[in-house]
Amino acid sequence: MAKITYIEHNGTEHVVDAKSGMTVMEAAIKNLVPGIDAECGGACACATCHVYVDAQWSEKVGKPAEMEEDMLDFAFDVRDTSRLSCQIPVSDELDGLVVRLPEQQF
Repeated sequence: MAKITYIEHNGTEHVVDAKSGMTVMEAAIKNLVPGIDAECGGACACATCHVYVDAQWSEKVGKPAEMEEDMLDFAFDVRDTSRLSCQIPVSDELDGLVVRLPEQQF
C-alpha cells in the first residue's frame, strides 16, 4: 500500500491510501479526488487523468510510453513532468508520491 498526495490546482491536498496493482488514476477515482475525470476509464484513450509528477518522483514513476506521449498531446498545459495517471501503476515504492492536478482537464 502507498500513500499518494493529490494537490488540486488551488492547493487543496488529498492524501489517499492506494493498493499495489491499482493505478494512480484508480486510487483518485475510488477516493473521490476532484480534478481526475478519467473519461476513458483508464484505457489511455483520453487525457482526462493528466497529472504533474513532482520532480523527486520522476525517476521512480518512469517516463511515459509512446502511446501515453501521444495522448498527452491532447492534455491541457503539458509540462516535462506530465503523465496520465492511468498509466502509473501503484507499488510500495511509490509510498509518498505527490502529484499535482492541472487547472482543467480536456
